[in-house]
Amino acid sequence: MHAQNQKSQALALFDFDGTLYPHDSFTGFIFDVLKKRHIIKRGLKVLPWIMAYYLKVYPAHKMRPKLYCAMFNGCELKMIQPLAQHYTDKLLKELEPSLLKQLQQHQQLGHKIILVSATIDLYLEMIAQALNVELICSKVEIKNRKLTGKYLTPDCSCMQKKLKILEVVNLADYEVIYAYGNSEEDLEILSLAQHHYMVGADNMLPKLGLL
Repeated sequence: MHAQNQKSQALALFDFDGTLYPHDSFTGFIFDVLKKRHIIKRGLKVLPWIMAYYLKVYPAHKMRPKLYCAMFNGCELKMIQPLAQHYTDKLLKELEPSLLKQLQQHQQLGHKIILVSATIDLYLEMIAQALNVELICSKVEIKNRKLTGKYLTPDCSCMQKKLKILEVVNLADYEVIYAYGNSEEDLEILSLAQHHYMVGADNMLPKLGLL
């Protein structure tokens, strides 16, 4: 416990897809846990939106929930959970080495770490548990042990990332805030930090331990 007016040392906010994990884990999850025939059959129903997304006329924050619904509506949780664990084990072996090392250095210094991602909790909860970090992400609905295809929360991207952080964290409690991202969806969380890193734009990771 900290004294009432004493600030914690630091807060570190990490995006997942394209940042801590160098690829698109959400699309990877679909192809890893679902059968090809299922993907093709369900994908045809949302093909116009998929094409619009790749033409950059349909935004990612709308595409993800629509694609999730098309692919997972009605799926049995007992079928998805073990596949999600297997997928998690694969992801943990493919994390970006320099950013994983940075996260571990934050941990060694006793910093509070939150994984903040637009992707879904079906496997990200397992990732966060394995890394021993907190998690803010898009949460999906489960009823009667089945996936309904609906999100319980708004797609956790852009301004939603910032709003969710502000819901659970008092930023004034921290002397220093670090943030790591890779796209325009992360600009809001990067704006919260004194020290930030954008994959593909910044050459050096922030130095740690210097308050």
